[in-house]
Amino acid sequence: MTWTEPAARRTLRPPAEHRLAATVRALTFSPYDPCARIAGGTFWYATRTPAGPATLALRPAGGDLLAEAYGPGAGWIVDRADAIAGLRDDLTGFAELAAAHPLVARLAAQHRGLRMPATGQVFPRVLRAVLEQKVTGKEAYRAYAATVRHFGEPAPGPVQSLLLPPTPAAVAAAPYWVFHPFGVEQRRADTLRRAAALAERLERCADSAEATRRLTAVPGIGAWTAAEVVRVAYGDPDAVSVGDYHVPNTVAWALAGEARGDDERMLALLEPFRGHRGRVCLLLAAAGVQAPRFGPRMPIRSFARF
Repeated sequence: MTWTEPAARRTLRPPAEHRLAATVRALTFSPYDPCARIAGGTFWYATRTPAGPATLALRPAGGDLLAEAYGPGAGWIVDRADAIAGLRDDLTGFAELAAAHPLVARLAAQHRGLRMPATGQVFPRVLRAVLEQKVTGKEAYRAYAATVRHFGEPAPGPVQSLLLPPTPAAVAAAPYWVFHPFGVEQRRADTLRRAAALAERLERCADSAEATRRLTAVPGIGAWTAAEVVRVAYGDPDAVSVGDYHVPNTVAWALAGEARGDDERMLALLEPFRGHRGRVCLLLAAAGVQAPRFGPRMPIRSFARF
């Protein structure tokens, strides 16, 4: 079966200020992401569900949001369409917390249509987050796209260039050197393979806290990677990427006017927003807030040539 026609449909009714593209951009790595992209106002998301492969299409339709799904897993993914669109994001109490800082209060008002998506799937985000560890964005995207193309297969639906993410079993079974031509050194390859071997248990985690505990028990996965995963898999609004190259400086600059900050300073400045600390970081990123840059940028390397 080619699955060129939707197997499941659902109409969602988002609030008037909801911004689909801004919300789901967290699920795409670039405009050319092989598994997820925004094209012609429609968000396309290919994934593997417990019921089988699926592709979700989300598109505005008047004041509604139309969810259409393709493939054997269409029913599963369309049931989660509202979470993927950020409509299950709970902002309870955030307005009161945001009022404590004028910039955060202003950004919360300006970007009130920006919500946090929750895919309900851990391993696809682990794949991306591990490949993003301690490299530039360009290096990470090249490795991610090459890995997906090596292991992936066509996604159901009408978008021919859309691919499914690799299965955990295929990644776990691959020797580390398979990833070398993709620009991935043995450390990250081994971390990814270990996480893939545990993917079934990771997917069964009841909540963000349990997923964080299990993820950080995997050698090679620390607080940064775990936060990157649970922020998207569970829509965790409090997940802070401790250990990030830029975020501590951004937070220090935005909240205290300090050009540089370490993780300890970042966490201290975010403490008044506990419960929504990750949301504050998201708002700063959405507003394009950046600390002043000093010194050379991180070089782009190619491990494939080592």
